[in-house]
Amino acid sequence: MSDPATRLDEVRNRIARAAKVARRDLSDVTLIAVSKTHPAERIRPLIDVGHRCFGENRVQEAEAKWPALRTETPDLELHLVGQLQSNKADAAVALFDAIHSIDRPSLIQAVARAIDRSGRRPRLFAQVNIGDEPQKGGCAVAALPGLLAEARQAGLEIAGLMCVPPAGVEPAPYFALLAKLAREEGLGQLSMGMSDDFETAVMLGATHVRIGSALFGARG
Repeated sequence: MSDPATRLDEVRNRIARAAKVARRDLSDVTLIAVSKTHPAERIRPLIDVGHRCFGENRVQEAEAKWPALRTETPDLELHLVGQLQSNKADAAVALFDAIHSIDRPSLIQAVARAIDRSGRRPRLFAQVNIGDEPQKGGCAVAALPGLLAEARQAGLEIAGLMCVPPAGVEPAPYFALLAKLAREEGLGQLSMGMSDDFETAVMLGATHVRIGSALFGARG
């Protein structure tokens, strides 16, 4: 495979083409380079060519890698794109600039307490189990209004919605449903689309795409 910086250019070009087809402003789409399981030496080439937005799946892994990288490059933005356990809420709020996996009342309460204690206020996305898959995180579609109401009551501002469509099927209907839910709830941001389907996601309104293997290759 080509080097990470070359692959970054390729992914950016594909995002740009999809945005053009959809008549969207390219600046409305944020590319999150998901570096889960990849060491710092695989991440630095992207930082060196100016990329600043990264994602991790696990709090513990991020704690091991990112403080040193942020010391070197203070303007990095870090997104938690994997599931979050309530007992990791303090660490997540301290480390991440955005959390994409708010999906249950107990986590809302834990994150609200962590924000109150730390004073940091990361951007929050509610994760929707868009394909109603029991093995995946996310709240049920029908439970979303109640989850958002609970978040507001706890003093949390939810910026948008996140989903992971079922594997092996056409993702477009699921992306379209997430976009519809966001419109109904007055939410402007959509975290959807990964290496295999991000162009479809961009054409259907994604504001954040989460790209791992297309940038870094197979997991380390």
